[in-house]
Amino acid sequence: MASPVSVYNSSPLAPHISSMSRESVKMELLADVALLPGEERIIDKDIIYICPFNGAVKGKVLITKYRLHFKSSDADVVMALDIPLCAISRVEKMGGASSRGENSYGLDITCKDMRNLRFALKQEGHSRRDIFELLFKHAFPLSHGLPLFAYVTQEKYATEGWDIYKPMEEFRRQGLPNDKWRIVFNKSYELCDTYPTVLAVPYKSSDDDLKRVAAFRSRGRIPVLSWIHRENQAVIVRCSQPLVGMSGKRNKDDERYLDVIREANDTAKLTIYDARPSVNAVANKATGGGYEGDEYQNAELVFLDIQNIHVMRESLKKLKDIVYPNVEESHWLSSLESTHWLEHIKLVLSGAIQVADKVSSGNSVVVHCSDGWDRTAQLTSLAMLMLDSHYRTLRGFQVLIEKEWISFGHKFASRIGHGDKNHADQDRSPVFLQFIDCVWQMTKQFPTAFEFNERLLLTILDHLYSCRFGTFLYNCQSAREQHDVRSKTESLWSLVNSRMEMYLNPFYTPESGRVLYPVASMRHLELWVTYYIRWNPRIRQQQQSPVEQRYMELLALRDEYLKKLEALQLSDSPSSQLANAANTSSSPPPQQYTQLQTPL
Repeated sequence: MASPVSVYNSSPLAPHISSMSRESVKMELLADVALLPGEERIIDKDIIYICPFNGAVKGKVLITKYRLHFKSSDADVVMALDIPLCAISRVEKMGGASSRGENSYGLDITCKDMRNLRFALKQEGHSRRDIFELLFKHAFPLSHGLPLFAYVTQEKYATEGWDIYKPMEEFRRQGLPNDKWRIVFNKSYELCDTYPTVLAVPYKSSDDDLKRVAAFRSRGRIPVLSWIHRENQAVIVRCSQPLVGMSGKRNKDDERYLDVIREANDTAKLTIYDARPSVNAVANKATGGGYEGDEYQNAELVFLDIQNIHVMRESLKKLKDIVYPNVEESHWLSSLESTHWLEHIKLVLSGAIQVADKVSSGNSVVVHCSDGWDRTAQLTSLAMLMLDSHYRTLRGFQVLIEKEWISFGHKFASRIGHGDKNHADQDRSPVFLQFIDCVWQMTKQFPTAFEFNERLLLTILDHLYSCRFGTFLYNCQSAREQHDVRSKTESLWSLVNSRMEMYLNPFYTPESGRVLYPVASMRHLELWVTYYIRWNPRIRQQQQSPVEQRYMELLALRDEYLKKLEALQLSDSPSSQLANAANTSSSPPPQQYTQLQTPL
């Protein structure tokens, strides 16, 4: 496993214990739990796990500052659960002191990773009080004045993940600055408090122009460059909605600014992709927002009909209901369709394809939703993944996430609710999960185009919730600086890049310049079973396909042959022959050829 996150075994898949007695199993329970540096045990307790697949399972639960770990004590059922506390969304008491029925008294735990867990305890003596209070306190540390585990862990890595993304290096890779685009610095976040400190803007725009445009864009999130096509110089620009309001306000500076973007590569018409359904964009006028109207000359507005964060949250809830704990085979297709999850994935992918196609044909685009940190990030990052093969490498993908999601202020803290007990907060939404799902869909359609494998995507999502790393903490770069994230926590990329071989796709074939256009139709999209249904032991987990496994074996065999060939070449070199001649009288000739058997 890439991390100690969420190990789940149950009797249909795990071996039975036969040689060990029940007493020896109990003695060794939890003794072998490998803790992270800085992770401390808080409590362990006898408990019953109400397993949806095997019924009531006796065992012991361990709670540390990082995780909840359960291990069965029943020799007939081998089972382990390992859940980072911050992956818990809700903890509730189940039943009361007067509850009737076996195992009706205990705890009900809802997780952010598609699972629900239920534990039963003895009813006498308030046996659940201590574990409930400790679990509630450490699963939601920010609600109790405690630090997130990322600030507590003492893990160290040989590679420094915080250095993976350097804005100026990334701009230079794209060929910036140039005579059309300049670099400006959002020092002290004066221009926009949710933007990064380094921005690319039109060369013709002055600093005063930028301030006037910021006053007319929601949250001050002005149109700035995300990516530029090296050949045709078309750009992807991202921003938030204009503050048009019910009165239909205009801003000449904003209109001129967008026209300057159009002129930068002589685009005939600047295409503005509004991620929202048109009816939502119109409704936003009531709260002071809106969209670009006819007053924006030389521009065309396209609505992409992607729903808002609330619709996406409800869709994921429906999906969770049909995948955990049980999958109803007889009505599976209709149940899946009723969640609309794949329909949303289709619309996000379809929108990104339109953006990529327009830019590839030489036309600059502007992308925004309401505030420019949810659907906007989905569209820009997916379009860039389609257009730029660099982002399809292991390190390039890390740069893409750091750039388009983390530095540009996707509200990870609000959308995920790190360490926060308010599980019903209306700001929660699976926006980033949808993006990773879309990436997975692309890797399925283009299996040789990505240097990274599915394990990387699973690891990213596991640590999106775990709070073990500082990478996804807080809502924007200014907040991360305020909380010293870079100096006081480790980056997820430190873990990934210290064991890169785990995340490499053996079928990867580098193809620079190739644009990927995935098929965004319901007939070609799949539910990501390895993620959404991975906790069901009756769904056969395919950790590695037989073809991939065989291919890895052949690559290892090739490396072995190459090493032996190199050794033979060295032994045949003149210096080696002289050395051999000098030692002929004192030692027998070495055996130069070793018979290799290819396990075919």
